[in-house]
Amino acid sequence: MTLPAQNLLADEASPYLQQHSDNPVHWRAWSAAALAEAKELRRPILLSIGYAACHWCHVMAHESFENDAVAAVMNRLFVNIKVDREERPDIDQIYMAALHAMGEQGGWPLTMFLTPDGRPFWGGTYFPREPRYGRPGFVQVLEAVDKAWREKRQSLTESADGLTTHVESRLAGAKGKALLERDTLADLAGRIDGMIDRDLGGLRGAPKFPNAPFMQTLWLSWLRDGQIAHRDAVLLSLEKMLAGGIYDHVGGGLSRYSTDADWLVPHFEKMLYDNAQLIRMCNWAFGATCNDLFRIRIEETIAWLLREMQVDGGAFAASLDADSDGEEGLFYTWSKQEVEAALGSDSPAFSRYFELAAPHGWEGKPIVRQSGAQQSQGIADYARLAPLKTKLLLVREKRVRPGRDGKALTDWNGLMITALAEAGRSLGRPNWIDAAAKAFAHIVEATQDGRLPHSMLGKKKLFPALSSDYAAMTNAATALFEATGDRAYSDRARQFIDELDRWHQDTERTGYYLTASDSTDVPIRIRGDVDEAIPSANSQIVEALVRLSSLTGDLDLWAKASTTAEHAMGRAAQQGYAQGGIDNVSAKALEPKNLVTVHRPDYPSLVTVANRNPDPRRIDITAPIGTEANRPLLPGGMLPPTDKPRAWFCTGQACLPALTDPEELEGLLRRT
Repeated sequence: MTLPAQNLLADEASPYLQQHSDNPVHWRAWSAAALAEAKELRRPILLSIGYAACHWCHVMAHESFENDAVAAVMNRLFVNIKVDREERPDIDQIYMAALHAMGEQGGWPLTMFLTPDGRPFWGGTYFPREPRYGRPGFVQVLEAVDKAWREKRQSLTESADGLTTHVESRLAGAKGKALLERDTLADLAGRIDGMIDRDLGGLRGAPKFPNAPFMQTLWLSWLRDGQIAHRDAVLLSLEKMLAGGIYDHVGGGLSRYSTDADWLVPHFEKMLYDNAQLIRMCNWAFGATCNDLFRIRIEETIAWLLREMQVDGGAFAASLDADSDGEEGLFYTWSKQEVEAALGSDSPAFSRYFELAAPHGWEGKPIVRQSGAQQSQGIADYARLAPLKTKLLLVREKRVRPGRDGKALTDWNGLMITALAEAGRSLGRPNWIDAAAKAFAHIVEATQDGRLPHSMLGKKKLFPALSSDYAAMTNAATALFEATGDRAYSDRARQFIDELDRWHQDTERTGYYLTASDSTDVPIRIRGDVDEAIPSANSQIVEALVRLSSLTGDLDLWAKASTTAEHAMGRAAQQGYAQGGIDNVSAKALEPKNLVTVHRPDYPSLVTVANRNPDPRRIDITAPIGTEANRPLLPGGMLPPTDKPRAWFCTGQACLPALTDPEELEGLLRRT
């Protein structure tokens, strides 16, 4: 049945799709009905994929999708489908892989042309309305694709078949299995280390992304193998990143990436997942170095999160836009005159701690950043610096704000809940743990028949969840258990794994698919092996299984984690693409660690030592003295005595002798 000849996005649960609901384009959301319409009309599909905080998505929308003449061509020649990549990462990964297979560089907006049954035959990213930047005009593209479809349909269909087969083999996973070996992490860490910019941090070249999975590889290499150069590469990268314009020095929080090698000029969108990973990395860095830079940046970023990103109910919004008032970065940038007007007699102090940078080619107002010396001085003088930031923030709050994508994505919230719980525990901030618990409860309350939604916007919920949602929420539940000792969280983690197994596990029980078994609108059911800005779905699953196994003593969970990791590693080896996330969690699966501590609630010195020495490989389980019910298990199923304070540090199934001295425990945790 043909859908109405009009734009159908107004009732969607995605702010990005709603942004396009007034376009003259007859947009449809991705659905079985939209695909059926294309088949009935025998028209190719124009698929446009983006996200709310994407600058170039907005540019293409203003130039083309809001233009009546362009829309008329689109409506006449194509069935037009608009996708929010954050709502449907499964669809995005399929068609981005197809674009890469064509030899094109990826990015958003992603513009793909599909056969009526959804197979890709050509595509690109941003197209200007008129020819420029060496690109054809969008109407030229539309008419050329239509001409090719009418005159060379057989050839295009054969091309679509070949592309689809390639994508399926790459993302749906051929059978394969690799042994989990210690050398795998060391080899990857060595290759990443060879790409590090020794002067500016991060990977050499531009643009520069935080690249959290690679940073974690280097950190794990230091923790496990003592590779000090790898630790120092992470610390350098964090220090440079946190001094650059990619970090919001006035309000806290990290932008998605910088366009240059110096971390200076960001694309100003702020993503929830980047800041979750920043908080975790800074927490580990502070634990290892006691450098107050990392503690203060955690505090600033969480202050931003709680001030600007909480939605009704306590979960967190997906992102903030780069643009405000039609200009990228306008909300975040400052002229010298604006700084002087905001700070008055305090404005000379601003120059001691910051500089206003306007690099060649930058058309906006200057960007706030710090030199290395200014960064160090600002931390030393933070009591003087903080009031200056507060004054600037109060002035900035009166500006036109960037748009906020207020949908709460379950997997991204899981990442942030984990980060808040861990940082709250390490830095003694129970209010952060409370915020994590509130967000967790909000998402759990949205379940239907035990199943999580993937996304929520107000009362609108998008089902079914993806495998990454169950994995991230399992890790969040485990982190909240570590922070609170509340067994309800470990019980909930088991329920998440049960649902994951029911809806996402393959029939051979060797791994998982990203999409649920009852998803009816995916052309290919992909595995979820590929890292993006966050670790892949399967790497998050392996981490969830390993951590829950360490928490509960359930060796079946560990065996399931190992099998999943082996097959994911095997697929990676066969297909030849990097998977830092799966390498990282495979190292954790080989040598899971946990710390079981019995403590006095009025003098929890052993717990305090554990909290200030966070380790991404380790699960911490605490119990008060005298506990009999729900006592934690040591590996091997042994119940620890709870008559006095002591701590057991275990790797795999082997535990060191119990420790009672906090200083001895500190020394152990800092060298293992």
